[in-house]
Amino acid sequence: MVTVHQPGAAYDAFLRAAGPASAAQPRWTPADGPLPSIYLSHGAPPLFDDAVFLRELGDWALRMPKPRAILIVSAHWEHAPLSLSSAAAAPTPVYDFGGFARRFFTMRYDTPDAHDLAARVAALVPDGTDLHEHRSRGLDHGAWVPLKVMYPHADVPTLQLSLPTADPGALLALGARLRPLREEGVLVIGSGFLTHGLPFVTSAMVTRNEAPGWSAEFDAWAADALARGAVDELAAYADRAPGMPYAHPTVEHFLPLFVTLGAAADPAAAATTQIEGYMWGLSKRSFSLA
Repeated sequence: MVTVHQPGAAYDAFLRAAGPASAAQPRWTPADGPLPSIYLSHGAPPLFDDAVFLRELGDWALRMPKPRAILIVSAHWEHAPLSLSSAAAAPTPVYDFGGFARRFFTMRYDTPDAHDLAARVAALVPDGTDLHEHRSRGLDHGAWVPLKVMYPHADVPTLQLSLPTADPGALLALGARLRPLREEGVLVIGSGFLTHGLPFVTSAMVTRNEAPGWSAEFDAWAADALARGAVDELAAYADRAPGMPYAHPTVEHFLPLFVTLGAAADPAAAATTQIEGYMWGLSKRSFSLA
C-alpha cells in the first residue's frame, strides 16, 4: 500500500495536541514583568511538515505568558520609510512563496484589530519619522507561518513592522525605541533565519538534513557571540563571520536579529538559545533576551 503524503499533516497533528494548551495559556499581566525580545528562525511552508520544529516553536510559546500583542519584523518585508502592516482585523496573509502545495496558499491567520498597538508604535518612533500604514498589506510568511504555530488560535493582535535599512546600528536603535512595549505585554520579534544560503543547499542536504560547513561554522560563531553579548562583533558579521557569503548571500534574514538585540534591556547581555539544530541544512537557532 502506498502512503500519500498530505501537505501540512504534521501541523494538523500538532494542532490537535497543542491547540488546547494554547487556548488555556495564561495571558500576560503586569505582574509578569517585561516580556523578552526574541529572534526566531521562521521556516516557510515546510515548517508545517516538520513535527520537531513545530513542537519546538509551540513549546517555546507556552513557556511565556500569552502576550497582549505582537510586533514582528520579518526578513521578507524590506521597505523604507518605516511602515506597518494593516491594523485591521483579519487582514489577508501575504503568500510570498512559490512551488508549494495549494493548501499553504489557502491558510489563514485572522488576528484581532491592532489599532491600539499601531498607535503605540507611532508614539515610539523618532520624531519626524514618516511611519506609514499599508492598509492592504497583511502579514507575510516570515510572520504568519511561525505565529500560526506559536499562537495557533490567532488570538493576539499582531502587526508587522518593515525592515527599513541594512545598517545594524540603525536597527539596534530602532529596537531600543520599541523596548518600552515589552513592559506593556507586547512580544517584540525579529524573524529571519540564522543561516539562509538557499542557493547553496543541495537535495542531499535536504534529504539528510546535514549542515554544510558554511552553515555550521556561521552558527557556531553566532552562538558564541550571542553568549558573550558581543554586539559589535555581530554587527561586523559581513567581515568577521566564517561561512560568509554562503551563509547569507543576501543579508535580510540576519538583520532582524539587531532589532531583537536593541529591544533587550541590555543588548550586550547573554542571549538564551531556545531552539537549535538545522532544517534543510540551515541553522534554525532562535533565542531570547530579557
